[in-house]
Amino acid sequence: MAVLVTGGAGYIGSHTAVALGETGRDVVIVDNFVNSSPRAVEAVRALTTAEVALVEVDLCDGEAVRRVFAQYPITEVVHFAAHKAVAESVEKPVAYYRNNLDSLLGLLEAMLDNGVGSLVHSSSCTVYGQPEVLPVSESAPVGAESPYGWTKLMSEQIITDVCAVRPMDAMILRYFNPVGAHPSGTLGEDPNDIPNNLVPLVMEVACGRRETLQVFGGDYDTVDGSGVRDYIHVVDLAEAHVAALDVLVGGHRGAVAVNVGTGTGTSVLELIEAARRATGAAIPYEICERRAGDIAKTWAATDLAAELLGWRATRDIDDMMRDHWRWQCQNPDGYGR
Repeated sequence: MAVLVTGGAGYIGSHTAVALGETGRDVVIVDNFVNSSPRAVEAVRALTTAEVALVEVDLCDGEAVRRVFAQYPITEVVHFAAHKAVAESVEKPVAYYRNNLDSLLGLLEAMLDNGVGSLVHSSSCTVYGQPEVLPVSESAPVGAESPYGWTKLMSEQIITDVCAVRPMDAMILRYFNPVGAHPSGTLGEDPNDIPNNLVPLVMEVACGRRETLQVFGGDYDTVDGSGVRDYIHVVDLAEAHVAALDVLVGGHRGAVAVNVGTGTGTSVLELIEAARRATGAAIPYEICERRAGDIAKTWAATDLAAELLGWRATRDIDDMMRDHWRWQCQNPDGYGR
């Protein structure tokens, strides 16, 4: 028996593959390496004694996906593979809808054809848009403000509809803003191009690869005018995926959406200060215009994750910055493609 991890060479997928391996599961990673590196899989293998297979597959290729299920004894799936940049999705909506929805549909078809009934799906807090009440709970109204967010919301609906009529059960994890790296410093975030996420950009400024950080928006209704997010350590997030899969194996039925965050909001400027504490470096920044698709503030209500998954985040913003800085220092060129 094995767990399939789609997008398993990516940032969150690779950390989750390690966490799954630590439970004794064999892991099958599929990835097309559009925004990841095979060297991340090498790092995963070095961090776990579990069997970790790798297949280079584009999930939009349904025949190739079916061959993976024919080749390996897959009994569980954790699905990460997707385009994920909010700003890019605004510029390229067709590409985002095509990739994120087609890949999910092909995966679900292969699961149903092979009798695989346990799915943990990577969703996002972007499905809430700008929440009216904070912290935002799973019962809050949904309605995304970017094509990326809409692909996640549509994916949730597809999975819910399938679970209602077919022998499949799912945990849909709406997670907030993953940051940090594996404490070993050997596994971390390494985008192929210019980073879309805040913390890699902060660390590039801290180590001198970038002169100034752009902060998008300084006039939000927040503690200091910068956007506020619920940042979660990627290792905490990986452990939440394992907890969700264990609940499914334990007999949970149907599809349910669960927030995965710390329950604490941190502004961009507060995060910069935490990075300064971790790195000891000056991190100059400039306030720029707001970005299309961004919201002012959000953080999670986490009671359901504690109740249903038996999980809570244990690492704070200083842990996140220290671990990310360790990864940056040990891997100044990332995986060195």
